[in-house]
Amino acid sequence: MSFTIAIIGRPNVGKSTLFNRLVGQKLALVDDEPGVTRDRREGQARLGDLEFTVIDTAGLDEGAKGSLTARMQEQTETAIKLADALMFVVDARAGLTPTDRAFADFARRADKPVLLLANKSEGKQGDAGAMEAYALGLGDPIQISAEHGEGMGELYDALRAMMPERPEEEEEAEEETEEDMASRPIRVAIVGRPNAGKSTLINHLVGEERLLTSPEAGTTRDSIAVEIAWKGRTFRVFDTAGLRRRSRIEEKLEKLSVADALRAVRFAEVVVLMMDAHNKFEEQDLRIADLIEREGRALVIAVNKWDLMTSKPGQISALRTDADHWLPQVAGVPIVAVSGLMGEGIDRLMQAIVEAYAIWNRRVPTAALNRWFEQAIAANPPPAVSGRRLKLNYITQTKARPPSFVLFCSRADAVPQSYLRYLTNSLREAFGLPGAPVRITLREKANPFAHKRKRLS
Repeated sequence: MSFTIAIIGRPNVGKSTLFNRLVGQKLALVDDEPGVTRDRREGQARLGDLEFTVIDTAGLDEGAKGSLTARMQEQTETAIKLADALMFVVDARAGLTPTDRAFADFARRADKPVLLLANKSEGKQGDAGAMEAYALGLGDPIQISAEHGEGMGELYDALRAMMPERPEEEEEAEEETEEDMASRPIRVAIVGRPNAGKSTLINHLVGEERLLTSPEAGTTRDSIAVEIAWKGRTFRVFDTAGLRRRSRIEEKLEKLSVADALRAVRFAEVVVLMMDAHNKFEEQDLRIADLIEREGRALVIAVNKWDLMTSKPGQISALRTDADHWLPQVAGVPIVAVSGLMGEGIDRLMQAIVEAYAIWNRRVPTAALNRWFEQAIAANPPPAVSGRRLKLNYITQTKARPPSFVLFCSRADAVPQSYLRYLTNSLREAFGLPGAPVRITLREKANPFAHKRKRLS
């Protein structure tokens, strides 16, 4: 069973920097502005031969009941309940503050093992603050620098003494089988403009307020991952920050949040683009959809807040027509009307994700592919370019995820884009690839008589 440690402390003491250091990746956003982290984030950490689950939390701070600050602290309290031990982080350069002392009492009342970490201890400036930390009564402080990796050896020794020994049987059982690989969760990123309802939808899927929500746009900053089970399938769903037009992004923190959201898209397998039912298919929605297609991810469109729409006949059909009109590059993309708040359409959305994932992984048999190819060329021959006929020889699929094909021809640079679009759409229709980002690469077939020309010359 995995050992879980929650990193806690007041805002801006370096909790997220330590989290990134332990997981070995820049998963959590880091900035000088206090309160960057809002939701709790989990990651698989490794320090030497020690492996454990680590939870990054929002800075402990006081706020009015029901406020965003208060709900951030509720998320931190939940992380403390889930954890087997705590890392209480203080800023050695700033020294102890009344907030540190107040929340040291809070950590003590949790009745769990606590490691006291004096962060930012690099150089002589951190020594005095580290000595002050003894006054918290949480044991000897471990002087570290999460940014520079100093003090990790001392942290390793303290963790090793705290963590239980892992049974040999468990170590052997952890070897991954092919069945385990096949049952890995589908990675799904939920993206969209600010305040489209992404976090609300995920909270309904999880069945708890796992992610902070607010009428204020920009509540989500980090790309937070949660595990979801649906009808025997597992999903790793990433909530992301809202994506605005680049010209409107001025603050450094929002730039970091957007970069984190784009990274989530690149590492996802299926991307759900959420639109507001009242303002769907706006320019920014189309830009995001085009980005997803260019990244080669499977796309599903969720039109949220459908419960607020006045019921009219033919509304769903109109959605399908609008999607094909505005997004011809992913013709047939699945589109689902949902209400993240009320839970309407959730099963249809999850089914659409599973089907889009299957299409994204689809391979077409070579024989069937070339039969289609011959029929497509016969029905609509390639045009002559500069008075010379284009010769298209044959096509083969090179990979899936997304479905990618190589078309061998006589003059690759002369094939018009309009003819490639014709082949792509025909391919989608013939082999059931609606909405998939199909890739066709042109390659010139080697001329078997080229060496004879060189001899003559």
